[in-house]
This record gives sequence, C-alpha cells and structure tokens, in this order.
Amino acid sequence: MEKACKGWETLNADNFRDLNPGDRVLMGPGPSDVPARTLQAIAAPCIGHLDPYFLAIMNETQILLRALFQTDNELTIPVSGTGSAGMETCFVNLVEPGDEVAVCVNGVFGTRMADIVKRIGGKLIRIDAEWGTAVDPEAVRQAIKGKAPKVIAVVHAETSTGVCQPLDDLARISHDAGALFLVDAVTSLGGMPVPIDELKIDAVYSGTQKCISGPPGLSPVTFGPAAVKAMERRETPVVSWYLDLSMVRDYWGSERKYHHTAPINMIYGLREALRLIAEEGLSNRHARHRLNHRALVAGIEAMGLAMLVPEAIRLPMLNAVRIPQGVDDLTVRKALLKDYGIEIGGGLGQFAGKVWRIGLMGQSCRPKNVFLLLAALETVLSAQGYRSQPGALAAAAAVYDEAC
Repeated sequence: MEKACKGWETLNADNFRDLNPGDRVLMGPGPSDVPARTLQAIAAPCIGHLDPYFLAIMNETQILLRALFQTDNELTIPVSGTGSAGMETCFVNLVEPGDEVAVCVNGVFGTRMADIVKRIGGKLIRIDAEWGTAVDPEAVRQAIKGKAPKVIAVVHAETSTGVCQPLDDLARISHDAGALFLVDAVTSLGGMPVPIDELKIDAVYSGTQKCISGPPGLSPVTFGPAAVKAMERRETPVVSWYLDLSMVRDYWGSERKYHHTAPINMIYGLREALRLIAEEGLSNRHARHRLNHRALVAGIEAMGLAMLVPEAIRLPMLNAVRIPQGVDDLTVRKALLKDYGIEIGGGLGQFAGKVWRIGLMGQSCRPKNVFLLLAALETVLSAQGYRSQPGALAAAAAVYDEAC
C-alpha cells in the first residue's frame, strides 16, 4: 500500500477556502485590472499545445502582437514567463561571453539589466544617470567611445521612477556604433507608442500584466533582422535552454517543432487582451492613457502634492508622487487597500518610503479610477493630519471637460 506523506493524513481540505480575493482596483506598478472578456477567455477548455485549433490561435496572437509592437518582425512571440523572462531572453540570445554591452541605468530595471549582463559573461559598460531623470544621449556616446559594444540597452519606461526615456537619439547612436539597440518596454507597450520599425529598434521585450491588461505570466518579445542574424551567428550555445529562441521560434514558426508545453490558457487570455486593444484602436488607447494621466496629475497637484519626474519625461501610465513630510508611506497604502480596495505601489531602491507609484495602465486607466483614487487619498491623508488643498476632483474634472 502506498504510504501517505507525513501530515497528509491529518490534512483537512475544509481548512482551505474557495478563492475569493475580493474586489480590488489595481493602481500600482502592475498588474493592472484584467477585463472580464480576458478572464473568460482564460477559462476556455485547455487543449493540446499542438492541437490544430491552438496552432491557429498562436498564429492570430502573433499577428496581433506585431500590430501592437508596430513591426513586421517575423520573430515576434510571447515568451512563457513574466517580463523578467523577456529581459533575460533578449540578453542570453544576443550576448556571448566577452561581448561588450552598454546598459543605461536610471532605476531598478536598468540595474537588473546590468546584473544579467555580468551573470552571462558580458563585458558591462554601465552608464548611470540620476534616478528620476532620463539618460543623456551624450553620456552614452562618450561611454562607448573607443569601444565596440554589441548591444546598447535601455529601459523605455522605468517603472521604479516613472521616467520615460526618449529613444530616438539612442537608436541613432546604437546604429552609428554598429550595435544592436535593445529596449525594455514592459510598462510602455500598449500605453504609449513603441515604434519598433520606425526607430529600427532591434530587440524589445514587454509584459502582459501592465498596459496590455492580461495576467502576469507572458512576456512578448520581438527580434528584428539584425538581432536574428546575431543570434544565428553565435559561436557559443545560449546559456538558457528554456529561453533559447533558436529552438523556441521553430515551435512558433511553420515547422511547429516541440520545445516546451506552451501555457495554453494564458495565450488564450493574451489573444483576447490584444483583440480588445485592436477594437479600441492603438492611437485611441495611447490618447486615453495621456488624458487620464493629465487628470490625475492635475488632481494630485491641486492637493498640494508634487510629482517626482519633470513633465517633459513623465510617463502617462506610471505616476511617481512625492510623499509629503510627516506622512507614513505604508500606513497610507494599507488604508487605501483596506478601506477602498485600491492598490498603489511604494517606492523602490533609493525612493523607498519617499514616493508612491500610481499606475494608470490598460483596464485600470479610467476616469472613475482617477476620481476614486483622488477622493480616497484626500481622506486617508486627512486622517494622518495632512491638510490637502481643496479642489482635487474639480481640477481633474476640468481636464476632462477641456478634452471634450
């Protein structure tokens, strides 16, 4: 007779409740709210990863992803893993031991890029900028002078600070240096333009849980012709078998060679999330993110609070707000979650305890959430003794009225 593991005989299934996390309004740095249609798609029957029906779903998902990335790149797929898996996918496929790699660092996720380069044996050229600011293209130009970087990498939307990094100059610098230009678009894709082909960006990765408004678990990536060529000319094997795109692309391509079992239902959900974006229209979606961001900032500033990032380089989907003196970060966030069901994020790294990170991403990016957050924040701050200036809701409403 099979022997039960220790403790199994005393296990009472009744002690484990049905799943019911309650209502949440996800306005942190991710994930964002997931539309009912996307959740419904995820609940469709699971079938085999080589089933003809699923293969057709894969094709449709790739078509929709290319439209979102604004690219014709053939190698455009969702990697099985979260955005960090997409980051690692790009680096392990493009960088070999000894390759010079320039990484722009102005927040947590640039730091993570630099860490990966060192772990896989690349020669790191680290270009630091003050957190809360954009990287100066001239600093990049000077840092690579006399060197031959294979890759220049940057975070488009630095989630830890709310900074939007302009890409045009860095793309030109990369191409002039004969380097591949690699961009982290985890937070930006779906909420603002990421014009891959227009800027000739060679490799990009993103995540499904932010402006795409799917659950975490997939990382869309796209490789342009130069990146594919670099991958094919490697002299050493990709250090990660699971993330080796030279094999994974054969499953997503016409050959349909088995590599790993795809997360079937997650891809159902991604396809539906992309359908919703297509129905809204990409330019309309970008405009919606800009408008709700403007309304939120107007309300925040009307309360007497200050934004961390200068307006010219401020992200529309991730808003970093300075915490006023005498106000406790965690107390406010706990009260928003407990009393109003609103999740916002705290600061990371050097901004821990100093800023709140308020997300307006995908399904969460709606006027009613802007008004709800402003009203709730006023109340919670008042309970902590912070006297905000009146007129936050009126300031946000004025932005919407002006846009009509």
